[in-house]
Amino acid sequence: MRKSDWTPSIVPSDDQTVYLVADDFGPIGRAWREADFEAADLETVVQDMIAGEYSSPIRVAAFNTSERWSEDVSEDIAREIQRRYDLQLTDVPAHLQDFVDRHVGRDQRQLVLRLV
Repeated sequence: MRKSDWTPSIVPSDDQTVYLVADDFGPIGRAWREADFEAADLETVVQDMIAGEYSSPIRVAAFNTSERWSEDVSEDIAREIQRRYDLQLTDVPAHLQDFVDRHVGRDQRQLVLRLV
């Protein structure tokens, strides 16, 4: 019987940037959260974080296997979350405050003023 060197890939096959969230589950540990292939895009991750889908997010990593890159995008995500709450003139909720403070910092946040 002939043996093949080919192994199936577990990475996305099309040109898509995937975003994964590392979450802290307290005493049971930390893990990269499982994500649906179609729901691992930037907007879905931001909306899920705002909706409280992650108990205590630590960081967000993005990668694109077609373009051969990966990057920690935690600061960008934290800034976007802060921007959205600033536009609503509300505080970042407690479940995201540590994430935003860790990656943007309390002193580095920029307030957005609504024009009337």
